[in-house]
Amino acid sequence: MKAITLQDPADKTSLVLTEVPDPQLRAGEVLVEVHAAGVNRGDLLQAAGHYPPPPGASEIMGLECAGVVVDSGDTHVPVGKQVCCLLAGGAYAEKVAVPAEHLLEIPQGYSMVDAAAVVEVACTVFSNLVMLAGLRPGETVLIHGGAGGIGSFAIQMAKELGCTVITTCGSAEKAEYCRKLGADEVINYREEDFAEVAKNRANVILDIMGAKYLAGNIQALANDGRIVIIGMQGGVKGELNIGKLLQKRGTIITSALRSRPLQDKAEIVAATQQAVWPHLVDKSISNSISKVFPLAEAAQAHAWLAGGENTGKVVLQVVDNE
Repeated sequence: MKAITLQDPADKTSLVLTEVPDPQLRAGEVLVEVHAAGVNRGDLLQAAGHYPPPPGASEIMGLECAGVVVDSGDTHVPVGKQVCCLLAGGAYAEKVAVPAEHLLEIPQGYSMVDAAAVVEVACTVFSNLVMLAGLRPGETVLIHGGAGGIGSFAIQMAKELGCTVITTCGSAEKAEYCRKLGADEVINYREEDFAEVAKNRANVILDIMGAKYLAGNIQALANDGRIVIIGMQGGVKGELNIGKLLQKRGTIITSALRSRPLQDKAEIVAATQQAVWPHLVDKSISNSISKVFPLAEAAQAHAWLAGGENTGKVVLQVVDNE
């Protein structure tokens, strides 16, 4: 099969479409013909050598895809079934092996391209905001990076849960985009200090920045608030004022979906499909795609995402009739 491989480990842009062996199925896995694959910041980190796949996972990049089952292996999943998939790797290819419990239905009315862009964000947002942080109706949530793929989805989900949403972004255009998604308050971090604007108000904070925002997040946190750190775009080492966190009885949760045990991810997949898919079908939560690239242009897709111009997800199209 053809797949995107990194030709030079020292050059994160050296992403080339090459011939590689087909995946070999293990117990409980099915083989999926990939039609489209979502692009995530974890892929950019992997290309840069900072986010290796978990032991036993494919070395090929790509954390989500949509396609058709072409080999059921030892499972009861029918050949020909259209699915979308949560992956630890392998989506940037024509075929991928997927644990059967990590398959989701294609939401009614969704194309393969649409479905490929929703799995990672839906599972990430639901598992972190609801399953880990316990976000409840009536609470206030601060979502960093509201115009990105995760942020776009999180704004909408939080509103569907009946929450007040504060979000950060870096331009007037992105601020308007976030408001259209339902954000109650948008903070342009280039012009305002989010920690001052949101001071003591956030019951839950969904953070993609890590170290850079640690002190500000604690300042923005309400009493008994929960900070969920899911990214490190702002660095990995920060200074924690334990006294301020203790004073607010605050909780800091760190979470990485990719490295979770298979059974944990199976539970997240099942819970996400049950809770979130109805919102996708009735369009109360929309799937936002910024740009679609052919699989061979994975390097350009990475550059586009790294440039920060996107509002929503970036997708690689593997089969061009979608």
